[in-house]
Amino acid sequence: MSTDIHDDERRGIQSIEVGGRLLKAAAAQGQPMPLKALSLAAEMAPAKAHPYLVSFCKLGLMSQDPATGFYGLGPLAMEMGLIGMQQIDPIRLATAMLEELASEIGHTVGLVVWGSQGPTVVHIAASPAAIHVTMRHGTVISLYDTASGPLFAAYRPTEEVKALYAQGRHHVALAQAKTEQHAKARTIPSWETFSRTLSAIRKTGMHRSVGGIVEGVSALAAPVFDSRGAMALALTAIGPAGAFDAEWNGTVAVPLKAAADSLTQKIGGHPPS
Repeated sequence: MSTDIHDDERRGIQSIEVGGRLLKAAAAQGQPMPLKALSLAAEMAPAKAHPYLVSFCKLGLMSQDPATGFYGLGPLAMEMGLIGMQQIDPIRLATAMLEELASEIGHTVGLVVWGSQGPTVVHIAASPAAIHVTMRHGTVISLYDTASGPLFAAYRPTEEVKALYAQGRHHVALAQAKTEQHAKARTIPSWETFSRTLSAIRKTGMHRSVGGIVEGVSALAAPVFDSRGAMALALTAIGPAGAFDAEWNGTVAVPLKAAADSLTQKIGGHPPS
Protein backbone atom coordinates (compact mmCIF):
# COMPACT_ATOMS: atom_id res chain seq x y z
CA MET A 1 0.00 0.00 0.00
CA SER A 2 2.74 2.45 0.98
CA THR A 3 4.57 1.75 -2.28
CA ASP A 4 1.46 2.58 -4.30
CA ILE A 5 1.04 5.89 -2.44
CA HIS A 6 4.68 6.73 -3.00
CA ASP A 7 4.33 6.01 -6.73
CA ASP A 8 1.23 8.21 -6.92
CA GLU A 9 3.05 11.08 -5.23
CA ARG A 10 5.91 10.80 -7.68
CA ARG A 11 3.53 10.62 -10.62
CA GLY A 12 1.60 13.71 -9.52
CA ILE A 13 -1.42 15.21 -11.28
CA GLN A 14 -0.67 15.81 -14.92
CA SER A 15 -3.29 18.51 -15.47
CA ILE A 16 -1.80 20.64 -12.67
CA GLU A 17 1.67 20.21 -14.10
CA VAL A 18 0.42 21.22 -17.56
CA GLY A 19 -1.32 24.30 -16.18
CA GLY A 20 1.77 25.13 -14.18
CA ARG A 21 3.61 25.75 -17.42
CA LEU A 22 1.43 28.82 -17.94
CA LEU A 23 2.29 30.16 -14.49
CA LYS A 24 6.00 29.59 -15.14
CA ALA A 25 5.75 31.33 -18.50
CA ALA A 26 3.93 34.32 -16.98
CA ALA A 27 6.52 34.59 -14.22
CA ALA A 28 9.41 34.31 -16.69
CA GLN A 29 8.04 37.06 -18.94
CA GLY A 30 7.41 39.42 -16.04
CA GLN A 31 4.66 41.38 -17.79
CA PRO A 32 1.06 40.86 -18.98
CA MET A 33 0.75 39.00 -22.29
CA PRO A 34 -2.00 38.20 -24.80
CA LEU A 35 -3.36 34.66 -24.80
CA LYS A 36 -1.55 33.67 -27.98
CA ALA A 37 1.87 34.87 -26.77
CA LEU A 38 1.46 33.36 -23.32
CA SER A 39 0.35 29.99 -24.65
CA LEU A 40 3.24 30.03 -27.11
CA ALA A 41 5.69 30.70 -24.26
CA ALA A 42 4.18 27.75 -22.40
CA GLU A 43 4.39 25.57 -25.54
CA MET A 44 0.64 25.05 -25.53
CA ALA A 45 -2.21 25.68 -27.98
CA PRO A 46 -4.34 28.77 -27.12
CA ALA A 47 -7.51 26.68 -27.03
CA LYS A 48 -5.90 24.37 -24.48
CA ALA A 49 -4.44 27.22 -22.41
CA HIS A 50 -7.65 29.25 -22.13
CA PRO A 51 -9.56 26.96 -19.69
CA TYR A 52 -6.54 26.86 -17.40
CA LEU A 53 -6.32 30.65 -17.44
CA VAL A 54 -10.01 30.98 -16.59
CA SER A 55 -9.55 28.76 -13.53
CA PHE A 56 -6.33 30.52 -12.51
CA CYS A 57 -8.10 33.88 -12.71
CA LYS A 58 -10.89 32.60 -10.47
CA LEU A 59 -8.27 31.49 -7.92
CA GLY A 60 -6.32 34.73 -8.13
CA LEU A 61 -3.21 33.07 -9.51
CA MET A 62 -3.67 34.96 -12.79
CA SER A 63 -5.56 38.10 -13.73
CA GLN A 64 -6.85 39.47 -17.02
CA ASP A 65 -6.74 43.14 -17.90
CA PRO A 66 -10.30 44.11 -18.91
CA ALA A 67 -8.99 46.77 -21.32
CA THR A 68 -6.37 44.77 -23.22
CA GLY A 69 -7.37 41.19 -22.45
CA PHE A 70 -3.75 40.46 -21.51
CA TYR A 71 -2.97 37.92 -18.80
CA GLY A 72 -0.56 38.46 -15.93
CA LEU A 73 0.12 37.08 -12.46
CA GLY A 74 -2.76 37.64 -10.06
CA PRO A 75 -2.94 38.84 -6.43
CA LEU A 76 -2.67 35.35 -4.94
CA ALA A 77 0.49 34.66 -6.93
CA MET A 78 1.95 37.96 -5.72
CA GLU A 79 1.04 37.16 -2.12
CA MET A 80 2.56 33.68 -2.37
CA GLY A 81 5.75 35.17 -3.79
CA LEU A 82 6.06 37.68 -0.95
CA ILE A 83 5.44 35.04 1.70
CA GLY A 84 7.96 32.76 0.04
CA MET A 85 10.59 35.52 0.13
CA GLN A 86 9.91 36.15 3.82
CA GLN A 87 10.46 32.48 4.60
CA ILE A 88 13.84 32.38 2.87
CA ASP A 89 16.81 32.61 5.19
CA PRO A 90 19.98 32.78 3.06
CA ILE A 91 22.28 32.27 6.06
CA ARG A 92 20.42 29.12 7.09
CA LEU A 93 20.52 27.76 3.55
CA ALA A 94 24.21 28.57 3.17
CA THR A 95 25.11 27.09 6.55
CA ALA A 96 23.42 23.81 5.62
CA MET A 97 25.69 23.35 2.62
CA LEU A 98 29.03 24.50 4.08
CA GLU A 99 30.21 21.12 5.43
CA GLU A 100 29.62 19.38 2.10
CA LEU A 101 31.27 22.24 0.22
CA ALA A 102 34.35 22.17 2.49
CA SER A 103 34.62 18.42 1.94
CA GLU A 104 34.34 18.81 -1.83
CA ILE A 105 36.88 21.64 -2.04
CA GLY A 106 39.21 20.18 0.58
CA HIS A 107 39.65 23.52 2.36
CA THR A 108 37.98 25.53 5.11
CA VAL A 109 34.89 27.43 3.92
CA GLY A 110 33.47 30.45 5.74
CA LEU A 111 30.21 32.32 5.50
CA VAL A 112 30.75 36.10 5.50
CA VAL A 113 28.08 38.79 5.80
CA TRP A 114 28.18 42.59 5.81
CA GLY A 115 28.10 43.79 9.41
CA SER A 116 28.18 47.19 11.09
CA GLN A 117 31.98 47.29 10.84
CA GLY A 118 32.30 45.58 7.48
CA PRO A 119 32.57 41.97 6.26
CA THR A 120 32.17 39.60 9.22
CA VAL A 121 32.58 35.82 9.51
CA VAL A 122 29.41 34.23 10.90
CA HIS A 123 29.89 30.52 10.22
CA ILE A 124 32.77 28.16 9.41
CA ALA A 125 33.13 24.62 8.09
CA ALA A 126 36.64 23.32 8.75
CA SER A 127 38.71 21.63 6.09
CA PRO A 128 38.82 17.82 6.19
CA ALA A 129 42.59 17.96 5.60
CA ALA A 130 44.98 17.29 8.48
CA ILE A 131 46.81 20.57 7.81
CA HIS A 132 44.51 23.46 7.11
CA VAL A 133 43.84 27.14 7.70
CA THR A 134 40.82 28.23 9.67
CA MET A 135 38.87 31.41 10.40
CA ARG A 136 37.21 32.58 13.60
CA HIS A 137 33.54 33.36 14.14
CA GLY A 138 32.94 37.08 14.54
CA THR A 139 36.17 38.11 12.82
CA VAL A 140 35.83 41.39 10.93
CA ILE A 141 37.51 40.90 7.57
CA SER A 142 39.90 43.49 6.16
CA LEU A 143 38.16 45.59 3.54
CA TYR A 144 41.04 45.89 1.10
CA ASP A 145 43.45 42.90 1.06
CA THR A 146 41.35 39.78 1.64
CA ALA A 147 39.19 37.72 -0.68
CA SER A 148 35.77 38.62 0.72
CA GLY A 149 36.44 42.23 1.82
CA PRO A 150 36.97 43.76 -1.64
CA LEU A 151 34.25 41.45 -3.00
CA PHE A 152 31.70 43.09 -0.71
CA ALA A 153 33.15 46.52 -1.44
CA ALA A 154 32.62 45.93 -5.17
CA TYR A 155 28.88 45.46 -4.70
CA ARG A 156 28.09 47.83 -1.81
CA PRO A 157 27.09 51.48 -2.41
CA THR A 158 30.20 53.50 -3.22
CA GLU A 159 29.65 56.17 -0.56
CA GLU A 160 29.18 53.54 2.13
CA VAL A 161 32.41 51.80 1.16
CA LYS A 162 34.35 55.07 0.92
CA ALA A 163 33.20 56.07 4.40
CA LEU A 164 34.27 52.76 5.90
CA TYR A 165 37.51 52.90 3.99
CA ALA A 166 38.29 56.41 5.21
CA GLN A 167 37.41 55.66 8.81
CA GLY A 168 39.85 52.78 8.86
CA ARG A 169 37.47 50.25 10.42
CA HIS A 170 39.19 47.55 8.44
CA HIS A 171 42.10 47.95 10.91
CA VAL A 172 40.18 45.58 13.20
CA ALA A 173 41.31 42.75 10.94
CA LEU A 174 44.79 44.27 10.66
CA ALA A 175 45.20 44.33 14.44
CA GLN A 176 44.22 40.68 14.63
CA ALA A 177 46.65 39.80 11.85
CA LYS A 178 49.54 41.42 13.74
CA THR A 179 49.18 38.83 16.48
CA GLU A 180 49.94 36.05 14.02
CA GLN A 181 53.49 34.84 13.74
CA HIS A 182 53.59 35.03 9.95
CA ALA A 183 51.65 38.25 9.53
CA LYS A 184 53.34 40.69 7.23
CA ALA A 185 53.34 44.46 7.09
CA ARG A 186 50.92 45.97 4.56
CA THR A 187 50.18 49.34 3.09
CA ILE A 188 46.71 50.64 2.39
CA PRO A 189 46.25 51.31 -1.35
CA SER A 190 44.92 54.65 -2.53
CA TRP A 191 41.21 54.91 -3.22
CA GLU A 192 41.94 55.24 -6.95
CA THR A 193 43.91 51.97 -6.92
CA PHE A 194 41.24 50.27 -4.83
CA SER A 195 38.51 51.46 -7.21
CA ARG A 196 40.29 49.78 -10.11
CA THR A 197 40.38 46.57 -8.09
CA LEU A 198 36.63 46.82 -7.48
CA SER A 199 35.97 47.30 -11.19
CA ALA A 200 38.02 44.20 -11.98
CA ILE A 201 36.06 42.21 -9.36
CA ARG A 202 32.74 43.15 -10.96
CA LYS A 203 34.03 41.83 -14.27
CA THR A 204 35.36 38.58 -12.80
CA GLY A 205 32.44 37.95 -10.43
CA MET A 206 34.82 36.61 -7.75
CA HIS A 207 37.87 37.73 -5.82
CA ARG A 208 41.02 36.04 -4.52
CA SER A 209 43.80 36.78 -2.09
CA VAL A 210 47.22 35.14 -2.30
CA GLY A 211 49.27 35.91 0.80
CA GLY A 212 47.13 38.98 1.48
CA ILE A 213 47.17 38.97 5.28
CA VAL A 214 49.29 35.97 6.22
CA GLU A 215 52.18 34.75 4.10
CA GLY A 216 51.50 31.31 2.63
CA VAL A 217 47.71 31.57 2.89
CA SER A 218 45.34 31.94 -0.07
CA ALA A 219 41.60 32.50 -0.30
CA LEU A 220 38.80 32.74 -2.87
CA ALA A 221 35.38 34.33 -2.38
CA ALA A 222 32.17 34.15 -4.43
CA PRO A 223 29.09 36.37 -3.97
CA VAL A 224 25.48 35.41 -3.27
CA PHE A 225 22.87 37.97 -4.37
CA ASP A 226 19.33 38.60 -3.12
CA SER A 227 16.14 39.45 -5.02
CA ARG A 228 17.15 43.13 -5.25
CA GLY A 229 20.47 42.30 -6.84
CA ALA A 230 22.32 43.25 -3.65
CA MET A 231 25.10 41.05 -2.28
CA ALA A 232 23.65 39.04 0.61
CA LEU A 233 26.73 37.10 1.67
CA ALA A 234 30.03 35.63 0.50
CA LEU A 235 31.20 32.03 0.41
CA THR A 236 34.92 32.14 1.16
CA ALA A 237 37.40 29.27 0.88
CA ILE A 238 40.79 29.55 2.59
CA GLY A 239 43.81 27.28 2.71
CA PRO A 240 47.62 26.95 2.63
CA ALA A 241 48.93 28.48 -0.58
CA GLY A 242 50.96 25.40 -1.50
CA ALA A 243 47.85 23.22 -1.64
CA PHE A 244 45.29 25.85 -2.66
CA ASP A 245 44.27 26.19 -6.32
CA ALA A 246 43.56 29.91 -6.67
CA GLU A 247 42.98 29.84 -10.45
CA TRP A 248 39.67 31.29 -11.65
CA ASN A 249 38.75 27.98 -13.31
CA GLY A 250 40.46 25.80 -10.72
CA THR A 251 39.33 23.08 -8.36
CA VAL A 252 38.36 25.59 -5.67
CA ALA A 253 36.81 28.39 -7.73
CA VAL A 254 34.50 26.24 -9.86
CA PRO A 255 32.59 24.45 -7.05
CA LEU A 256 32.66 27.60 -4.88
CA LYS A 257 31.08 29.72 -7.64
CA ALA A 258 28.58 26.95 -8.44
CA ALA A 259 27.51 26.81 -4.78
CA ALA A 260 27.14 30.61 -4.64
CA ASP A 261 25.10 30.68 -7.86
CA SER A 262 22.90 27.87 -6.54
CA LEU A 263 22.22 29.82 -3.34
CA THR A 264 21.42 32.93 -5.36
CA GLN A 265 18.85 30.94 -7.32
CA LYS A 266 17.36 29.36 -4.19
CA ILE A 267 16.69 32.72 -2.55
CA GLY A 268 15.25 34.17 -5.73
CA GLY A 269 18.22 36.45 -6.27
CA HIS A 270 20.09 37.76 -9.27
CA PRO A 271 23.36 39.61 -9.92
CA PRO A 272 23.10 43.40 -10.17
CA SER A 273 22.44 44.75 -13.63
